[in-house]
Amino acid sequence: MVDDIFYMHLAMAQARLAAALSEVPVGAVIVDAKGAVVAQGCNRTLTSHDPSAHAEMLALRQAGRVLERYRFNELTLYVTLEPCIMCVGALIHARIKRVVFGAYDSKTGACGSMFSLMNDRRHNHRIEVTGGVLYAECAALLQNFFKGRRQLLKRKRLSPSAISAQQNGGLIPKAKFRQDPAVASR
Repeated sequence: MVDDIFYMHLAMAQARLAAALSEVPVGAVIVDAKGAVVAQGCNRTLTSHDPSAHAEMLALRQAGRVLERYRFNELTLYVTLEPCIMCVGALIHARIKRVVFGAYDSKTGACGSMFSLMNDRRHNHRIEVTGGVLYAECAALLQNFFKGRRQLLKRKRLSPSAISAQQNGGLIPKAKFRQDPAVASR
């Protein structure tokens, strides 16, 4: 468990990198049996214009390039958020040995929260799964990111003068619309 916490902190550093890129803060680290970090990745779906650029997928791709293979029977993936269906499929195909994740994902998690695909008996490979490692810290990264995003969107919907008036405790001026000349002459 001590090692799990150490490596989850490394995955969280990747998640913070994603947040700095305005990406959803999810980070992943792949570690070999001796404890060496083989690969790492953070979400880059927006910056790469790639819906498959999840942290897990990027870490798997990097591990494949580094190790010059695509089967990872002795490797462990640490990721800050429970993997989705796409990522679980790739992890099964890669034959990864173990997955350790931080926050549970009740909307798209495929390791038991929403779907239970990781160890479905119909697969020919079983992956050891440990969830909830540094759960509070990983969940806080995500919650703070989305809270900030909601606040930013709220500010963008208001005009600069409305924001200024709101901050100064004044009334928000009503929007003025140009009247259609045809309607005005009636």
